[in-house]
Amino acid sequence: MIVAEAVGRALAACGVETAFGVVGSGNFHVTNALVAGGVRYVAARHEGGAATMADAYARMSGRVGVVSVHQGPGLTNALTGLTEAAKSRTPLVVLAGEATEVRSNFHIDQAALATAVGAVAMRVSAPEEAVSRAAEAYRVALGERRAVLLNLPLDVQSAPFEGTVDVPAAPPAGPPALEVEELARLLGAAERPVFIAGRGARHARRELEELAGRVGALLATSAVAKGLFRGSPWDLDVSGGFATPPAAELIRGADLVVAWGCALNMWTTRHGTLITPGAKVVKVDLDPAAFTAHVPADLGVTGDVARVAEAVAARVASRQGYRSPEVAARVRAEGRWRDVPYEDESGGGRIDPRTLSIGLDDLLPRERIVAVDSGNFMGYPSMFIDVPDEGGFCFTQAFQSIGLGLATAIGAALARPDRLPVAALGDGGALMGIAELETVVRLGLPMVVVVYDDEAYGAEVHHFGPHGHPLGTVTFPPADLAAIARGHGFAAVTVGGPGDLAGVADWVAGPRDRPLLVHAKVTAEHGSWWLEEAFKGH
Repeated sequence: MIVAEAVGRALAACGVETAFGVVGSGNFHVTNALVAGGVRYVAARHEGGAATMADAYARMSGRVGVVSVHQGPGLTNALTGLTEAAKSRTPLVVLAGEATEVRSNFHIDQAALATAVGAVAMRVSAPEEAVSRAAEAYRVALGERRAVLLNLPLDVQSAPFEGTVDVPAAPPAGPPALEVEELARLLGAAERPVFIAGRGARHARRELEELAGRVGALLATSAVAKGLFRGSPWDLDVSGGFATPPAAELIRGADLVVAWGCALNMWTTRHGTLITPGAKVVKVDLDPAAFTAHVPADLGVTGDVARVAEAVAARVASRQGYRSPEVAARVRAEGRWRDVPYEDESGGGRIDPRTLSIGLDDLLPRERIVAVDSGNFMGYPSMFIDVPDEGGFCFTQAFQSIGLGLATAIGAALARPDRLPVAALGDGGALMGIAELETVVRLGLPMVVVVYDDEAYGAEVHHFGPHGHPLGTVTFPPADLAAIARGHGFAAVTVGGPGDLAGVADWVAGPRDRPLLVHAKVTAEHGSWWLEEAFKGH
């Protein structure tokens, strides 16, 4: 056995189930060793897609994602996906061959590259380290929710490995340091508490709902945790730029905001405007650095969200809090964007993106998993296409890169094969990630890919256009995206008005033996209001 094989088998022994990548000479043996260890390997068409697939898979499965790439350009191609994962604190291990000879065409400082984007850089420097370093990379990824680059120098990974692939069990985690009594006191004194749950709370619905019921808290989420409280009569859905007007008003009225595994960034708080001056802020997080980020916390509680919520629930008395019949009636009547009246602007061969999104929400099966790319369009599927629970929405937006949406949907689909995968893309992002259409077909995924096509980089059009700037660099002639999709093996339908959605209904009713691309020609007269909010952060 060589070192590369030992690393792959060690990761399989740690519990890795699925890995993504593009194979070259520098990662050939480690990838085959993963497969030999029982790991499913998914080949992407670009390393950027592979990294994003692994990121999405980790988010939606709760497992560590693994990416295998070639030395040098294999890693640089994966860099945007790695950056997104690092910023999102996704548990991810990137296996990369490494050319340490400075005269090699493939040589770059891979450790510095990883560190620069917020990942943890590790290296197997000697054969005897193979198993221990692989196990360490896995534990850091899982236990600290970090993206880890494990460099595999070419000379080391080809050396003989003399040991055994026995991965020692990780020591059990000690109990977190809880500031439970103070949080219980604050909840006992609050008249209008609101819980905002983030990605770090996606495993803790039961515990949070039980505590919220005791203290009368309303429930909201960040965008990445959309759907967590779906079905609760106290669910305000997403806080921040995607919040409905009544949800924003109710959150703004809170006298205590408890952020559970949520950093309360500018998107979740509308640049801080949803936190009223005088309101107390508590953050519960595994990472104490979150307590001073964005909106500083009056109290920080270090620990796992579910365990903290359980401990606090045992120390508080029942009270009404924010939960009145009037609030319940308002949430029931106005709690979803489709309940907010709007003027349908469809016409002239183009469909209003709100009408499109509501139509898709009505037509597509409820058991779905929705992945949304970045761009001017992104609020429409995020706000108007509902999801059944926290396992129904995958939002890779920490780096705000367009072009990740299709790969995100593939990774999410493989994590949740019981759900219909739906990829919502803009035309710019769709064309940027288009190579992975072949991956969708090759894997046999019954995916619906919706392209909101305004024939432009819409965010730039609506940011610079009102000031009279020329827009020739950000607008494009029409592209027949339906024909491109058919060339990859998709079924496709072009939607220029509400009546064209019948083609989507036909696909849903049919055998679904091919994925479907919906080329939606959307109205583009003005930008979305949430985008105007976003530009305040630029």
